[in-house]
Amino acid sequence: MELHGITKRFPGVVANKDIELKVRRGTVHALVGENGAGKSTLMKILYGVQQPDEGTITVNGHAVALKTPTDAIDAGIGMVFQHFMLADNLTVLENVVLGAEKLHGIGDRARAKIRSISKEYGLDVDPDDLVEVLGVGARQRVEILKVLYRGAKILILDEPTAVLVPQEVAELFDNLRELKAEGLTVMFISHKLDEVLSVADDITVIRRGTTVATADPKTTTARQLAELMVGSALPNPSTEESTVTDKAVLTIDAVDLDGGVGQRKVLNNVSLTIHAGEIVGIAGVEGNGQAELVEVIMGMREPTSGRIWLDDKDISDWEVREIREAGVGYIPEDRHRHGLLLEAPLWENVILGHQTQAPNVKGQLIDAKAAKADTEAIVHDFDVRTPSITVTAGSLSGGNQQKLIIGRELRHQPRVLIAAHPTRGVDVGAQASIWAIIKKARREGMAVLLISADLEELVGLSDTLRVILRGGLSAPFDPDVVTREELGAAMTGADGHGHGEQEDTK
Repeated sequence: MELHGITKRFPGVVANKDIELKVRRGTVHALVGENGAGKSTLMKILYGVQQPDEGTITVNGHAVALKTPTDAIDAGIGMVFQHFMLADNLTVLENVVLGAEKLHGIGDRARAKIRSISKEYGLDVDPDDLVEVLGVGARQRVEILKVLYRGAKILILDEPTAVLVPQEVAELFDNLRELKAEGLTVMFISHKLDEVLSVADDITVIRRGTTVATADPKTTTARQLAELMVGSALPNPSTEESTVTDKAVLTIDAVDLDGGVGQRKVLNNVSLTIHAGEIVGIAGVEGNGQAELVEVIMGMREPTSGRIWLDDKDISDWEVREIREAGVGYIPEDRHRHGLLLEAPLWENVILGHQTQAPNVKGQLIDAKAAKADTEAIVHDFDVRTPSITVTAGSLSGGNQQKLIIGRELRHQPRVLIAAHPTRGVDVGAQASIWAIIKKARREGMAVLLISADLEELVGLSDTLRVILRGGLSAPFDPDVVTREELGAAMTGADGHGHGEQEDTK
C-alpha cells in the first residue's frame, strides 16, 4: 500500500499535509506521532470514513478510491478501532457475521469459517461464546477475526494495547507475528514506543500532520523516536529541588472501606499525609484499591471507618461538591467517562464540577460570557490545541482533552490535586507538558496525590512513594534510591511485607 501527497483540511486546521507512506506486504508497519499529529485522520482516510482533499492511495499497484468503509473492505483493508464495537448480549458468531450475512450465512458454514480463521491465525476464539463473558484481550481477538472474516489482507490496529495488561500484550504480539507469517500486513498505531520497537518492521513518524521520518526499529531508540515526534529534545519527569513543607494539607487516618458481604476490605487501614509542596506517588497493579482510595477522598464513597482531614476540617462525610469547593482538584482516571461531556463545547466542559464557583456563575445563573473567557485563558495557558472553544470536547485529541481537564482543575487554584493516571493514553509531547504543569503546581505549594501505572513518572515526579497492594499501603519509599525491582516486588507482594497493617508513617 502506498500513499502519496495525502492532504486533508478541516475548518481552521490542516489535519494531514502531503503525507507519504509506503507499506510493504507481510510486515508490521508502525505509525507514531503526538496526539493531534494526524494519525487518526489518516487511518479514517484509509478506511473510507473520510476522503482526502488531495493525494492518491494505491493497493497492490492499483489506485483506489475509498469513499466508504465498504470500499476499503473491498480493497482488502480492515480496521480495529481502539474502542471495541461489539454487542455484549450476542455471541462471537453473531457479532462476526453482523452485516456480513451474505458471505457464509449465519449458521454452521459461518461457524466453521470462524473456527478455521481462529485456528489458522492462532486467535483462540470460540464462535459460541457470549461476548459479555470475554476478557479484554479476547474481545480484541474477536475484532481482529471480524475483519479477517471479511477478507481483509491489510489490518489497521488503532492503539491496540491501550486497554491490555502485559500478558495480553504479549499474546497480541504473538497474533500479529502469526498474521505476518501468513502474508498479511498490519498497520500499528501506538503511543508506546517500546512496544513499537519490539513488534514493528518499519516505522513512519508524523508530526503536525506531515511525514517527518521513516525509521528502522533495529537501529532506532525509543528516545530518538520520541524526539522525532515532538521535534525537540525531551525533558524527564525529575522534580529537581525539594519544595516539601511541614504543613499537612490532606491527612488520611486509618481508613477502611468494606468490599461487601463475604469480601475482603477494599481499603485496609490506609494512613497517609500529603504536605504543601509535596507529591506523594502511589504505585500498584491496577485493581488493588487505587480507584476506591480516590473515590473515598473525593466523597464518592464514605469510608467504613477512619477519618479524612483537609487542613483541620474533617471531610470524611462531605459531599463531592463540598470537597471540590473546599479546594480539592480532581483529574479522573477515565477522562471520557468521568471528566468530559464529549458532545458539549469546550467552554461548557470547563464549567463541569465548578458550576457553583466564579467565574462560571453570576448569582444563581451560569455566566456563559465569563466561562468562555476563562476557557480562552485555559486554552492559551495550558497549550490546548483547538481551532475554537466552541468545538466539542470529543473532537480534540486525547492529549488536548487531558490538558483541558488539568487546566480546568488548576484554574481554581486547589490546595490538593488528586491526579489519577494524568498522562495515560497521551503522547510524549503532551506527557512532557503535563509533567511540567504538575511540577509547577508543586513549586507553588500545592499538595499532589499522584496515582500512575508509569513507574518512570512516579519515580521522577514523587517526593515520596507508596505501594498499594490488596487495599493496604506500604511504608514509604525514597524515589531517589528505590529500584524498579524493589517496587515490583512490593507491588506483587514478593517482598514479603503485608500491606494494610503498616506503622503509622504520618
